[in-house]
Amino acid sequence: MRILFSLTSIIFVTEISPTMGAEAGMPQLNPEFWIAQVFWLVIIFIALYVVIWKLLLPKISDSIENRKKHIINDLNEAQKLKENAEKKLEKYKKVIQESKNQAKMILMNNNKKLEDDIGEKKEQFEKEIESELFKSEKQIKKFQKSSIEHINKIAVDLANEIIKSTLGSEINMSSLKAIVEEISKKESRKYL
Repeated sequence: MRILFSLTSIIFVTEISPTMGAEAGMPQLNPEFWIAQVFWLVIIFIALYVVIWKLLLPKISDSIENRKKHIINDLNEAQKLKENAEKKLEKYKKVIQESKNQAKMILMNNNKKLEDDIGEKKEQFEKEIESELFKSEKQIKKFQKSSIEHINKIAVDLANEIIKSTLGSEINMSSLKAIVEEISKKESRKYL
């Protein structure tokens, strides 16, 4: 570029004369200078063409190629990132599904354990209740038997006292006991 500028400056300085165009009017319209003007026009356009063709076009072409390569690389990288993201999304979905399945299994296992524990506790509680009921029934029967014996003894003593006081004589205790026991057996059958 410097060379072209230097050449055009030198040519411009050598060609200009102090009288040029002052007397005859505009030199561009004077046919005497047309050949020189066409010559310099061709030289300048050829020089510009060569400068653009040899200096600017390769830089522009390289810049366009570099930009094209950069865009293609970016698109390829974006495609790789997209594929990688899709793979990770699939892994993520798989992990979530596995986690849900594990959570369901844990819930089912815990529910089953809880039901089993409740069943065992219920059976144990029922056994304890049956045992307590059996003990209570035994105690009630024992108490009933002892209370019947007590009642019979009291009834024999009372009957003996009543007979003694009303008749004035004593009655045979074994026959009185037999009568009281027979009456108490009949009466106790009603309540048992």
